[in-house]
Amino acid sequence: MAVDKTPSQVATSALQSIPFGSIIGGPLKACVEAQALAAKTTWEFIQNVGINVNPETGEKTAVNVSFSFIQGGRLVQLNIPLLTIVPIPYIAIREVDINFKANISASSSSAAETNESVSKDAALKASASLGLGCFKMNANMNASYSSKKDSKATSDSKYSVEYTMDVAVKAGQDSMPAGLSKILELLGNSLDVSDPTGTLEVNSNLLLIEDGKEKVQLIATYKDPNGLLAPEKLTISGTGANAADFKVSGDSKIIDLPEGKYTVKAEGSKKEVIIEVKKDTAAPQEGTQA
Repeated sequence: MAVDKTPSQVATSALQSIPFGSIIGGPLKACVEAQALAAKTTWEFIQNVGINVNPETGEKTAVNVSFSFIQGGRLVQLNIPLLTIVPIPYIAIREVDINFKANISASSSSAAETNESVSKDAALKASASLGLGCFKMNANMNASYSSKKDSKATSDSKYSVEYTMDVAVKAGQDSMPAGLSKILELLGNSLDVSDPTGTLEVNSNLLLIEDGKEKVQLIATYKDPNGLLAPEKLTISGTGANAADFKVSGDSKIIDLPEGKYTVKAEGSKKEVIIEVKKDTAAPQEGTQA
């Protein structure tokens, strides 16, 4: 009997019909989507925790943590960007293991059985008698013939397809991207210790007018309690001082003053500085001859 190749062909066709692209590509796609979701979560954390948004202007500023402590016998205030002292969640998928196993089994069985017997039924009956003196002999003869033929054949085939897949994903806190690391470095460098009542400074409390000149320049700077430069809050009063001439220049305010006494103050602060302006009466130095 010929070997039945149908189960083998069916099993091969079943193996070819397995959607390997979907089976293996599905977990990989899920990992990519999970990584994108993790990056979005990191950005939302930075926005919600580390950044303040002005509802009117939309301007974004870093959230600072401020606290006061004593340094050198003075009460000072430390301003620290919040993002530099809290861990920023940056989860990344480091490794994806996909183990795929396909099991295809096929079997075929075939059996044939033939039983043949020949029997012919034919009745032949004959009798004869023979008398010989006192002896008599009778003979009977029967003959039969029969014919019978039986056949039996069985065939059985089956197949099964089974596949399993194990996916292992390993993720953890990843290193910060270069851009975010640079931002945190800049924020760390912005750490500042300030006076909780503000800081008012001038280039000198005693200004001397050089010989041949009528005025000398005053330069004043002011930092508010938050450590922000606020030259626009400075005001000046005194003999010969015109407030309109006290103008902002960069981070400071400058004005040319004639001889006299002046007071520089900052709005909203009790800070003030007294400045005295007078002629330089020092004798000029004698030159040396070569």
